[in-house]
Order: sequence, then C-alpha cells, then structure tokens
Amino acid sequence: MSKAMKLGQGNAIDKVCAIFSLLSERSPLRLSEISHSTGLHRVTALRILDALSANDFIQRSGNPPRYCFGPEVTAMAVASQLPDLRELVRPSLLRIADLSGDVALLSVRSGTEAICIDRMTGDYPISSRTLEVGTRRPLGIGAGSMALLAWAPPSEHDAIMEITLSRAAESYPRMTRHVILEQIQLARERGYVMLLDVVIEKLGGIACPICDPHGNVIAAISVTALRERIADRKDLLVRALKHEQDHIQKMLR
Repeated sequence: MSKAMKLGQGNAIDKVCAIFSLLSERSPLRLSEISHSTGLHRVTALRILDALSANDFIQRSGNPPRYCFGPEVTAMAVASQLPDLRELVRPSLLRIADLSGDVALLSVRSGTEAICIDRMTGDYPISSRTLEVGTRRPLGIGAGSMALLAWAPPSEHDAIMEITLSRAAESYPRMTRHVILEQIQLARERGYVMLLDVVIEKLGGIACPICDPHGNVIAAISVTALRERIADRKDLLVRALKHEQDHIQKMLR
C-alpha cells in the first residue's frame, strides 16, 4: 500500500497531507484522480478540497474542475525562501528608516498580491495597521505593491489589473484603471514609484524594485509617510532608495 493510501486512511490532517503530497508531485488533477491516488473516498476528498479552496490553499478551475495549489500555498513557499532576503535587505531598511525617520518596508509578490515581509521604523513613524508585517494588498495598491506591478512582465499587467480593480474598488476608489496605467508608465520612466494621496488620503510612498541578476523583479523597498514628508523630501528619499537598490542588487549577483 502506498504512502498516499496510508495517509488517506488516517485522521483529517493525514488526509490533507495526502492531497498536498500528491499535488506537489503533479497538478492540476481531477477529483477522480485525487481520490484514486490518495485512497480517499470521493465525497471525503471533495469536502477537503472545498474547504481548502475556500481558504485559498487550493484553486479549482475548468469543467470538469481540476485542482492545484492556491495563493496561500504559494505565499508559504515564498516565505520559506525569504529569510535570506530579509537578512540581506534589513540593513538597507535600517539605513532608510534612520535617514528618513519614517517607515521603511520590504514587499514581495505572491500571485496577484504584495506581501509586506519586513518593516523598520524611524523616529517619526505613522501608525497604520495596513503597514504591518504580513499585510497583503492587491498588486498596485501602495508604493511597494505598485513597484512589483510596474516591473512585472507587461504581458501580465492587464490580467493583474482586472483582479486588482475587482478587489480594490470599494476600499481604494481612487485607484482606477487610468490611475494604475498612468502610475505604471511613470514608474518605468522615472525608475521609481511615487504615490501621494492616491491609496490613502494624506499618506504617500516612494518605492524602488529589487531585481535578480536576470532582471526579474523579486521585491520592492519603500518608504511610507505623511504626504508632505514624502513630497518635501522626494529627491532625498529617491536617492536613498536607489542607493540601497543598487547595493542590494549587487549583493544578489
């Protein structure tokens, strides 16, 4: 009897592990394939898959439906590879926070979202739950998130924007399609993102992408502060961010 079959006959956690183990070997798979390979009854497998889908650990698509890993699993996989990146970037965040007095953030992409994975604060930090480590936002919402979108492959922009607009319309009404497209263009021309009073009134942010040796964006560093603190010191903040961007990318080579 296979390991998957044995797991399938165990407790609830064993059954979830059996499905995850199977999907890590090959996916997407139909319900019948998952049931057969794990030894789970179809009804049991479907109940587990429905629960995992509701929590974004599994994605279901097509007709008949096929199942594969969802964005939460992607986020966990990304997180497991990030300690080295956080360690590498943290000195840069410390320097930026000390120079600016504001909040310096490190963000990475997970599917169509940006996740804040590290944060350093200066002596003039703003208080906002939206800036905590672990915070997720649709790509394009926020300076760091916009940098991840702007330097993502252009072929993905339209699809990402559709998803962002569908999720952010109510919470971030200022982020229209026109604004997102305009900010992508400006970011590519300038080499950095600057958002003022766009995502949240009276707040602003500046961000630079971090790219790997192949030119693929893997993260973004940003400063978030009151609007006037960003606008009045734009040149200083841009220089600091671009200096740290260059420093980090050299270390990644």
